[in-house]
Amino acid sequence: MPRLFTGLEIPADVSSSLSALRGGLPGGRWIDPENYHITLRFIGDIDDWTAREVSYMLGKVRRREIEIQFDGLTSFGGKKPRAVVATVRPNAALMELQAEQERLMQRIGLPPEPRKFTPHVTLARLRDASSWQVADYLAGRGFYRSQPFRANGFVLFSSRESRGGGPYIVEAEYPAAQMAAE
Repeated sequence: MPRLFTGLEIPADVSSSLSALRGGLPGGRWIDPENYHITLRFIGDIDDWTAREVSYMLGKVRRREIEIQFDGLTSFGGKKPRAVVATVRPNAALMELQAEQERLMQRIGLPPEPRKFTPHVTLARLRDASSWQVADYLAGRGFYRSQPFRANGFVLFSSRESRGGGPYIVEAEYPAAQMAAE
């Protein structure tokens, strides 16, 4: 059974910029830069028939390129931080792309995604990092801003069951040619 999700790949120059933020946080398991991505829709562990349906439905998406920019760092998990992430500057086109994928996945019978979509790239997963250590890390690096880049398509990723952070495999690409004017 493949574990699938859709996402946006991060260009090498932006990944390199993000990777410069690694380190300096006890308990951080840093994600390898080649595994940086923005998850659009987690699909989960599904059978091969459903995976083919997912791929077919994603092929129906027609969207323009999207300009993306990372605009700050934060943590997820509240008082028990579990991840440090780079957040994406608010972007209506990105939200619309994610919402369309959500609708398509529900149309083929997948349950709704229970979490609110918060576009980000996970930089580190945290174990035993205190909230004050995370706050200290963010105080020094939280004002990070990347150069804008164009997402000229999205991909269907698969992952092995693991503790997170990759490796991820691109199963299908949905390039800008398919995302042309609506």
